[in-house]
Amino acid sequence: MSATLDLLVEVGFSALTVEGVATRAGVGKATIYRRWPSKLPLVVEAFGQLPGFEAVDTGSLADDLKKMLRGYLQVFNQTALATVLPSLAGERSHNPELADLFQPVSRERRKPLVDCFARAVERGELSPGLDIERAADLVVGPIAVALFFRGGKLDPRMVGPMVDLALGGILASGSD
Repeated sequence: MSATLDLLVEVGFSALTVEGVATRAGVGKATIYRRWPSKLPLVVEAFGQLPGFEAVDTGSLADDLKKMLRGYLQVFNQTALATVLPSLAGERSHNPELADLFQPVSRERRKPLVDCFARAVERGELSPGLDIERAADLVVGPIAVALFFRGGKLDPRMVGPMVDLALGGILASGSD
């Protein structure tokens, strides 16, 4: 896994090969192919080992989101995630097989974020009719914009204002 992640950082998804992973790991290609039928499941499993959102439950949606997202951005900037995620996200749009394999891993990594919204609905902080998936997208959307269109490291200081603005809109919209 670490050889795969190292190569994803160094050469990106397109240039990564099973042969390259085997060489980096010091094993034969057959060793890799016994466990993974192609580079796609190998890469997706390696990505799944990178840190995702950590569950936080302070009793307040705003505090949960701020703590979760600040922690995530700190980890994001300090790990292979900062390079690997953009590479896979870009590739997934032209590779339906990668998109299919990536989707369940992505959904699982996002679950703590969605769970924050579900708890907020249960506590009465948010309307029961709220589309919590869309609300979660709204909160993390600025991170994607910063990552894909501004470049550079993601600054955890962006989280407070980002969450406040997103929640202001979500709370104002009710369940529409």
